Amino acid sequence: HVQLVESGGGSVQAGGSLRLSCAASGYTYSSYCIGWFRLAPGKEREGVAAIDSDGSTSYADSVKGRFTISQVNAKTVLYLQMNSLKPEDTAVYYCARISRSGGSCYRRPTLVSRWGQGTQVTVS
Repeated sequence: HVQLVESGGGSVQAGGSLRLSCAASGYTYSSYCIGWFRLAPGKEREGVAAIDSDGSTSYADSVKGRFTISQVNAKTVLYLQMNSLKPEDTAVYYCARISRSGGSCYRRPTLVSRWGQGTQVTVS
């Protein structure tokens, strides 16, 4: 039974930091990559960051240099460290298991095979 459970959202002032966590269980970690997506009102779902089983990472241009994705505890816990937060980072953030395409990990919502329940991040 695949489970992705997020925590760590909240409200913060612009320039502040938050760390999101995702507890992942119930599947073979090496068979997928995993990442964070966000959905803001009136916008399309955006792939924020992803990490593959070899540790390689990718980021949306909008968050490069400010957000860091990482995995710990034998890949059972996924983090998204968010620094220098901006109001435009306000969104619901989702942890997501991503199926590879052509052997590569892409931050595309259509490749997500399991979503977490989401956690709200509000930056004012």
